[in-house]
Amino acid sequence: MPTDAPIDLLPDAPSAPAPGDGRPAQGLLLDVDGPVASPVTRTVPDGIIADLLTLAAAGWPVVFNTGRSDAFIREQVMEPMLARGIPAGVTFHAVCEKGATWFSFTADGAGQVFVDRELALPGSFADDVRDLVEEKYSSLMFFDETKLAMVSVEQSLDATNADYLEGQRAFDSDALDIMHSHDMGACRLDREEPDSSGDIHYRVDPTIISTDIESVRVGKDVGAERALTLIAPLMDIPRTWRTVGDSRTDYAMADYLHDQGFDVAHVDVRPADGIPAKPYEVLTEGTLIHEEAGAAFLTRCVASLG
Repeated sequence: MPTDAPIDLLPDAPSAPAPGDGRPAQGLLLDVDGPVASPVTRTVPDGIIADLLTLAAAGWPVVFNTGRSDAFIREQVMEPMLARGIPAGVTFHAVCEKGATWFSFTADGAGQVFVDRELALPGSFADDVRDLVEEKYSSLMFFDETKLAMVSVEQSLDATNADYLEGQRAFDSDALDIMHSHDMGACRLDREEPDSSGDIHYRVDPTIISTDIESVRVGKDVGAERALTLIAPLMDIPRTWRTVGDSRTDYAMADYLHDQGFDVAHVDVRPADGIPAKPYEVLTEGTLIHEEAGAAFLTRCVASLG
């Protein structure tokens, strides 16, 4: 069962180490949908699993920083890794739901899942969204029952992406109406619907295959900070990092690490959405996108081991 996180006992994220102090060569902070898991099949290619195991065995910290649930990471990432064989002494970390939940896993399987209840949405709101999907949108999407903090819907595998994206706009509008009925101030892109006190505490975040309804306090930067606190007790924090993602919001991982003094570059596996100007390097994999780009990047990382 998930455990409420003792927020007041969580350590502060460690600062960047000094240059040239012999830390591990590189850390990996990975979004999952897109660069690791296919947004079409929702599964992870065998080659990516193998390369991540190789890099972790070489001492590279690997952290998944995702909007996905812990259940998705266990099924689509951890279980294939266990089947192939996680080396003794290697620990992977998963920061899920954009920082609201997290757990670690080893060759012995998954550890305890922790939940920041301060970031969780009301259960009554989730119930209303579930009813909305069943009544109006069941041919296009499903309600994600595995989320512990946010409320999410996802494109059904038998629906076309074009049909889903058209229906998504209507669903998001309906979801905002439900939030208004619960006096939950929310925003979606440039639309804002404050609560009765004039505040906005929640965000409706559409992606190419889902909509996440979440606290405005979650994000990939929160996940990056959480990642450092998970790694620090187990190994030295590397100074050099590569963050990998497929959406503009994923740049927040690299933003956070750069602001903390780490050497970071971001790998964008869907650059056609536009590459923003950043004070750090942005890498792409030519014409490859999504998991094919992620696989190419990880293959180059393995080759760098010599």
